[in-house]
Amino acid sequence: MIDNSYKWYPIYTRSRAEKKTQEELNRKNIETYLPLIKVEKQWSDRKKITEEPLLRSYLFVYISSKEYTEVLMTYGVSRFIYFTGKIASIPLKQIADLKLLLANNADLELVEHEISLGEKVLIKAGPFKGIIAELVSLKSKKSLVLRLENLGFSILIKTSMAHIEPLK
Repeated sequence: MIDNSYKWYPIYTRSRAEKKTQEELNRKNIETYLPLIKVEKQWSDRKKITEEPLLRSYLFVYISSKEYTEVLMTYGVSRFIYFTGKIASIPLKQIADLKLLLANNADLELVEHEISLGEKVLIKAGPFKGIIAELVSLKSKKSLVLRLENLGFSILIKTSMAHIEPLK
């Protein structure tokens, strides 16, 4: 049975081809959404603000199931994202929420792993690299309170959530 209702679907693109793939899909009159964030890049002689995808290699398309093939035949598209054996669709509210977050220039940082309070973590970057600690509290994504092993006290460390990972 073909579903003619339109939904948002996540697609996986070739590496670093999100913007070009979006252009190709728009040329085919397919509505797309590519969440972009502003990132400051540092070169040896200057700094520059660039826009990069929030989710690398991901792009969202607003289509009905009869347009699946047209999307897959577009330059840069690798595949649809599947969840429990079916092509995943994203609720309209989630896309709207994501657009709202990005429109307000929220300080977003994507963290691929979930870390709970009390969990042992390894600091994998920055000046504290290699230290094993316990996550005691989370002030923000960039300000964590970690308890260092065997010292009996907690230290507020201003580091990014992206710089820690759960200890396996």
